[in-house]
Amino acid sequence: MQMQNQIKQKLINALAPQHLEVINESGNHNVPPGSESHFKVVMVSDAFVNESLVKRHQKIYQLLADELRSGVHALALHLYTLDEWHEKHGQAPLSPPCMGGDKG
Repeated sequence: MQMQNQIKQKLINALAPQHLEVINESGNHNVPPGSESHFKVVMVSDAFVNESLVKRHQKIYQLLADELRSGVHALALHLYTLDEWHEKHGQAPLSPPCMGGDKG
């Protein structure tokens, strides 16, 4: 839970999101129990207005560079403006099932 909280706090401090979910999806993958290596981030922020999807992702990768170097293996990003989030009816896509390791 430490990495999950660290990611969440960094995103809150840097981007003041209107909505933020940081979901540890490590349990869906072939990793030891209690791992914090696979995360899904669903975020709505004014920081994404007039930003391309690539720029949004780059912004998050830059903010979480230390985490990505120190144990975070996968980061699924669903980044929206408030208008985009309303168009999606407040729903982000589900993550696909893991096909790696012994689960494939």
